[in-house]
Amino acid sequence: MRLRHKPYAIEKIDNHPHYVVSNPEEHRGKWQMLFGNDHPIHIEVGTGRGRFIYEMAKANPDVNYIGIEKFSSVIVDALEKLIEEEVPNLKLINKDAKDLTVFFADAEIDRVYLNFSDPWPKARHEKRRLTYKSFLQNYEQVLIKGGEVHFKTDNQGLFEYSLLSFSAYGTLLKYISLDLHNSEFEGNIMTEYEEKFSQKGNRIYRVEAKFQNEPAQ
Repeated sequence: MRLRHKPYAIEKIDNHPHYVVSNPEEHRGKWQMLFGNDHPIHIEVGTGRGRFIYEMAKANPDVNYIGIEKFSSVIVDALEKLIEEEVPNLKLINKDAKDLTVFFADAEIDRVYLNFSDPWPKARHEKRRLTYKSFLQNYEQVLIKGGEVHFKTDNQGLFEYSLLSFSAYGTLLKYISLDLHNSEFEGNIMTEYEEKFSQKGNRIYRVEAKFQNEPAQ
């Protein structure tokens, strides 16, 4: 993905701390207090321009959502959606998801979404894939027991890799779709990339992986 630099992005993000949490580590273990309720928390790692997490939050007011995106020139688009129409159960974090366990306490999160992550196709970049085992360990640590990762991609290679990675880690693969848009799955909310790729005729893959063990220590 080629990023278009937006020189105003950082200043705009800094001017809206109510929407983009600048110090997420200070809320570790206390995110429900920030939202002001005890609703479950779902996070999206690599939230991009925010269409998915924004629409999910609007459709599910009894769930708290947090979108995490490290590129300010991308997440500013998600911020602009919130400025236009505030959604009280949605917060954003402009940080790298590798620090997930710094932002969230053990068993604080109920679900993780991964949508159209960078496939990092070269073997030497395997550890950067968001379904690599070190990332899975982080997800397991912050998720409640039995928490789930919901993963979508149009990249067949990354999907096959992720199925193997989930299986090797010991997760239960609850749902697998090799062609999501031609399946009986209901309630799918598309990302910007998903709409673009599907219009080109690309097949969309989806899997739900459930952690079965106690959270990692």
